[in-house]
Amino acid sequence: MPFEDALREKDGAVFIDLEVTPGSKVIQVPSGYNEWRKRIEIKITQAAQKGKANEQIIDEMSALFGISSSRISIENGMTSSKKTVKIEGINVSEIQKILEAKL
Repeated sequence: MPFEDALREKDGAVFIDLEVTPGSKVIQVPSGYNEWRKRIEIKITQAAQKGKANEQIIDEMSALFGISSSRISIENGMTSSKKTVKIEGINVSEIQKILEAKL
């Protein structure tokens, strides 16, 4: 699966392009890969209101990669379903291994 297109490493951080489905019945991080948009898909249960969905994304990414949520931030797309997440303290090859096991 060519999900590596959704990952970039720059200045010691990894950037992941996401396509988020809020208000889902289940949490699925990751839930697939959109080849056309080159984004990793995730499903979260929180509605996209008052930043709750963004908080849940950060919490779920923290749990997935086993790092503190303080090392994760949403760089682009705060109010969009298409987001770019910045992750510090883990390299791109570690992220690829974790995502390969899940996708």
